[in-house]
Amino acid sequence: MDADRRSLSSRAWPVFTVSVPVAFLGVFFLFPLASIVERGLFSGSATSAWDVLADPLTRDVLWFTIWQAAASTVLTIAVALPTAYVLGRYEFRGRRAVRALVVVPFVLPTVVVALAFLAILPGGLQRSWIAILIAHAFFNVAVVVRVVGTYWAALDARVSEAAATLGASPWQRAREVTVPLLAPALSAAAAIVFLFSFTSFGVVLILGGPPYATLEVEIYNQAVRAFDLHAAAVLSLVQLACVALVVTVTMRLERSLVVQGQLRPERDVLRRARTIGDKILIAGSLGGLTVFLGLPLTAVVERSLATGEGHGLAAYR
Repeated sequence: MDADRRSLSSRAWPVFTVSVPVAFLGVFFLFPLASIVERGLFSGSATSAWDVLADPLTRDVLWFTIWQAAASTVLTIAVALPTAYVLGRYEFRGRRAVRALVVVPFVLPTVVVALAFLAILPGGLQRSWIAILIAHAFFNVAVVVRVVGTYWAALDARVSEAAATLGASPWQRAREVTVPLLAPALSAAAAIVFLFSFTSFGVVLILGGPPYATLEVEIYNQAVRAFDLHAAAVLSLVQLACVALVVTVTMRLERSLVVQGQLRPERDVLRRARTIGDKILIAGSLGGLTVFLGLPLTAVVERSLATGEGHGLAAYR
């Protein structure tokens, strides 16, 4: 009898552990998704899904969403790569603090940061696509620094040193050795940044304004302002398809991050800055990143202290 109970219990436990997450996904993911599909494709609206997709406005919004996400990704990588290199190749005092502090912008509310950018950007850049790209880079620098920097810190530096011994120039070493080795991490980080920029809402809504609507903003406009839930549902399906494609690519790239025979413990790769050039490189990259991230953060702090009569702690009471 005891053996039968134990056998029944051993069979019931796997069923229970599987049924709970399945039920959770069904209630909180599949049901809302099915509702969107039903409303977008089978709502009986006078406007068909094809009419929404064929609308020139939809094409313009989709095109702007794609190219601003791609441009934001390129800008983010350009801003973050020097710091990723410094954190991935040098050991210096405060390195762990830098790795932690660079994540701060990533967790800040988008609305607060967008308003901070409105406060510090010149009038000509406010409500522009340039402001959107800069804000996206501000938020997503942490992704590139952490993903690429961590991977860089595990790459065997002796491969590049061997190329230098054979007469390769710094540019040749970067092009023929470093970039191919970093490609998995760069691709994964770029895919994540692209996804975050593609689905951005608060930044685009506040910094872009009506002329610069992404799919996320247009869904909001159709659902809340125009109260066209059918068009909003169709656009939601378009965004879901795009996100699913990017997520699939990201997952495949993440599986290729580990390159056998080329990764070493971080302690064996990091080195102290010994030359003036090394110290200038570290100071320059960290100084530039501090200015880029520090100005909006300073604006956030200043606004939190601003009162009608100057500055104070009234907002914290």
